[in-house]
This record gives sequence, C-alpha cells and structure tokens, in this order.
Amino acid sequence: MPSLYLVSTPIGNLEDLSPRAGRTLSSVNRILAEDTRRTRKLMAHLGIRVPLVSLHAHNEEARQGQVLGWLAAGEDLALVSDAGTPAVSDPGYRLVAAVAAAGYAVVPIPGPSAVLAAVAASGLPGDRFLFLGFPPRKGVGRKATLDRVAANPETVVLFESPERLVDLLADLLARCGPARKAVVGREITKLHEEFVRGTLEELLDRFRARPPRGEVTLVVEGVGEGAGGLPEEAELRNLAAELLARGSSPRRAARELAESLGLSRNLAYRTVQAVLKERPSPP
Repeated sequence: MPSLYLVSTPIGNLEDLSPRAGRTLSSVNRILAEDTRRTRKLMAHLGIRVPLVSLHAHNEEARQGQVLGWLAAGEDLALVSDAGTPAVSDPGYRLVAAVAAAGYAVVPIPGPSAVLAAVAASGLPGDRFLFLGFPPRKGVGRKATLDRVAANPETVVLFESPERLVDLLADLLARCGPARKAVVGREITKLHEEFVRGTLEELLDRFRARPPRGEVTLVVEGVGEGAGGLPEEAELRNLAAELLARGSSPRRAARELAESLGLSRNLAYRTVQAVLKERPSPP
C-alpha cells in the first residue's frame, strides 16, 4: 500500500539522522518539505536525489488533492519539516488526517525532537508534561497561555525566538512568581549547545544581561510542592473569574479549576461561588 512517511530530521547535528530515516528518504518517490531550500542542503549532504515539493502552512490545504493523487498512483511520499518531527508544532497534521481518512498508511519514522531533548536534560519531572509550542505574542491568547503555564501541575515546554525570550520570562515571572524553576535549552544538539537552569527571576536577570542567540526551548516547572504549593486565594479567584468570563458554567468552572490545579472539589466550588458573589448585581 502506498504510504506517507513522517520522517524526523536533525534539529542541529546531522549525525542524529537515523539509518532508517536516511533509507526512507532515499526510497520514496517525492519528499514534501516545509522549506525545500533547507531540505535540499540535507539531501545534498546525504547524496539523495529525490524530487522535493513544498508543503508549508500557507499551501498545506491546497496540496492535499495533489498528494492524494500521487498516493492513488502508487507513489510513496515522505513529509519533513525544517527540523525535528513533522506535524509537531509544524505544518502537516491536516495532511496526515486527510491521508489517513483516505485509507492510506501513515508511517512515523521517529527521531530528533527539541521537546523531548529539552525535557530529558532539564532535570524537571518528565513523567508528564504539557507542550504549548510558540506562545501568542500578545492579546487574550497570550494571557491564556501564561495562565495555563502558571496553573499547570506538570512541567510545561515552550518554544520561543531568542529575540522574545526576555519578554516571555518577564511575563512568566509576573504570573508564576520569582521562585518557579525553569530551564532554557539553547542550540540543542549544535556546537554551542547550552542548558541554563535557575528560577524565572535568575533566568530573566541572566538573559537581560546577555541576550540569547540561536534556537530556544524553555522548560518550566509545574505548580506544586516544588514550585511553592498551590496558588494564593486571590490567584485562585482570578483563575475562576477567567473561566466564568470565557463562558463556563459555575459547575464546569469548578471542575476545570479542580482538575487543572489538583484542588479538592469543595475548594474549587467555594472559590467559584465566592467569585459569583463578588459580581455586581444586574441593574
């Protein structure tokens, strides 16, 4: 059966490409690439001559019919992103869904991942973690993301550009407090790989004085015993008010508050009821 192979490519060190990934890229009929210029350099390094076709965020939907046509003609295809695993914080998941729905095989070829590498090297709990990708730059979306980081009981992983890392650390410091631990992974697997560990306050001071360069992955400790316990009462009420403002019913808001923070149901319910009592009565 014709297949779409999801091939993980190096995030820095070219030696991290697995033999299976190399064999797959050399054996398919076409390679769908987020940036054909970048992938062409990898192909040249490997000595692989396979037609490259662009597939990125702006043309993914338009390409679906063409891709399904190639599969219907019996072709095997590979999908790669600029670096790491395709369809994870990169284009491709819509195509994967369309190919699977059409009955063709989707075959992952696992390999390099900045997310997993950063979690493993962070020294923070990795049994469960939340990956949020690149945070929105401003507005309601950014505030909601910061709220999720602040309230999440598990380790959180974020991507950020080096130019915006200081702003993100400052926003997280204001939301999570100065004692929350975090790790900045920079240039992972590359020549100047670096992991900087400390509190949010320490990391902010460090990178304000010495702005980072290169690719950045941020790992933040979850709220809990190691992060100074549960949020203060005022913070709990703010979180409950935000859930209600987004349209959650009181019952649903209490349940979401309890599940996200590990609160007892009674405490979550009392918090929501306190917020409702503080609301001004309608005229």
